[in-house]
Order: sequence, then C-alpha cells, then structure tokens
Amino acid sequence: MPIHFKQVTIVGVGLIGGSLGMILKQQELADHVIGVGRTIENLELAIKLGAIDRYEQEPKLAMPGTDLVILATPIESYAGHLKSWGGLLTEGAIVSDVGSVKGPLVEQAESLMPPGVHFVGAHPIAGKEKSGAGAASPDLYQNALCLLTPTENTDAEALRKVQEMWEAAGSTVRSIDPFVHDWILGAVSHLPHVAAFALMNALSELQQHTKGDVDLLNFSGGGLRDTTRIAASSPEMWRDIFLWNKDNLIVMIEALEKQLGKMKSFIQQHDEAGIEHEIAKAREARQRLK
Repeated sequence: MPIHFKQVTIVGVGLIGGSLGMILKQQELADHVIGVGRTIENLELAIKLGAIDRYEQEPKLAMPGTDLVILATPIESYAGHLKSWGGLLTEGAIVSDVGSVKGPLVEQAESLMPPGVHFVGAHPIAGKEKSGAGAASPDLYQNALCLLTPTENTDAEALRKVQEMWEAAGSTVRSIDPFVHDWILGAVSHLPHVAAFALMNALSELQQHTKGDVDLLNFSGGGLRDTTRIAASSPEMWRDIFLWNKDNLIVMIEALEKQLGKMKSFIQQHDEAGIEHEIAKAREARQRLK
C-alpha cells in the first residue's frame, strides 16, 4: 500500500525541509503540509514556492493531527523541541529528522518519545551551500543516498513509511547503525568541512601579512573554489555537528594533522620522492571517489 500522510509538520523550512515539503505536495504524499519556523518572510516564501500549505511560528500549534514530524533544525535544538511538543502527538505518529549526526541524538530522541509515538533517524546526504526555502528544489534528493539509522527500539511500520517516503523523493535508502553512521560521516563529511573552514581562515590570516593593496582571493582559480565551496555552510548547523560528533572528529582531525605534518616535513627536507609519493597516493584515492 503506497504511503500517505494526513498531516506532515516540517520543523525548519530551509533547503532540506523545504525540498521535502515540495516533494510531499507535488507527489500528493500528504493531505496537508505545515511549516514551522522563526522567520515570517521565509515561511511565506515557502508557501509561494509550494513547499508548505500553511505555517506556524509556535510549534505546539502545528502538532495536533500530525502523523509525521520532520525535524530539520540544528541538531542541538532537537531535545528542546521534543520536550516542548512531543506530548501533543497522538499514538501512531512518527518523528523523523534529517540530521548529520545520529548516535547520541537517536538515543536522546528515543528516550523522549511519548508512548505510542515512534522515532526514525534519517540522514539524506544531499544539499548545497545555499540555505533557506528559496534554495529548495523537488529534485534535491534525486539519486542521493539517504541513510536510515534504526535501533532495536524502532517500530517496523514507521521505518517502512519513512523509507518509502525517501524512495519517493528519488533517494537510494540504506539502513546503518547510528554510531557507525557517525564514524563514516565524520570522515567523509565532517572532516572535509573542518578542512575547508580552516583553509579559508588560514588564507584570511595570510592576507594580513600580504604586502601591498592585494586581495589574495582575487587571484584564486577553480581549485580554491572547488576545495572550499562547503566553507560557505551554516555556522550554527556545523557548530552543532562538530560538538555532537566530537569524539570521532578529534581522531579524524589528528589524522589530518599527521598527513599535513608529513607533507610539511617532506617539503622542508626537499624530499622530492616523498612529496611525489604522497601526491600519487592521494591521486589514486581520489580516483576511487564516486
């Protein structure tokens, strides 16, 4: 039986939440889609773009009658939200999310679910550096990977519905342990963001020591743009991701520091073979990247 929701409430109608809202409406997967957010202008734009049917600034007003809630806010806000309005959800309702950290957040969310309300962790791996409802697109999740993170407490029917929703959005869906998810995403997503932020800040520091009225960035090419595109991401969102996955991320930053130190040493020693070996090894790894 195809999935269908009577009322879906999306808490946080930005790029991710807004794109999902467009899909729910265009494919008629929900009778009614409510958006919850802080900024009236963004919420009104979401209505105009067809991402939601109506909006509420007070989340509690949107929850009665809702059978699916999507949390698309910074992950630090999850507990406050669930404590505030979780008790208003009726038996059988589902709460899911789109967060980039899962292990401790899934544990926290499950502990806050009222009786009969089910949590299903989800992470659609899609996005761009732009934010807000204006950046949303119904094609955002086409051919993207969406990771679901069920536990022994996850309701099978709730899991099926969330999986089918993301498949309808065009995603390839896989299930994975929440803590394994955090190790993997720490390596392939969180660490690259650390590197991009640090690189841009290093360039800003070097700018202070540049002689003459010269802006270093005016001389950059495609390489810098490609390498640092993700440095334009949300400070609030990535602050929370780094702190919630800090144990994994510290290990990964140390691995990056080790590699930078090795390259620095080879350059200092004018070790041509060492430099070439490191670049060749990196090139080979890059060629395996899908």
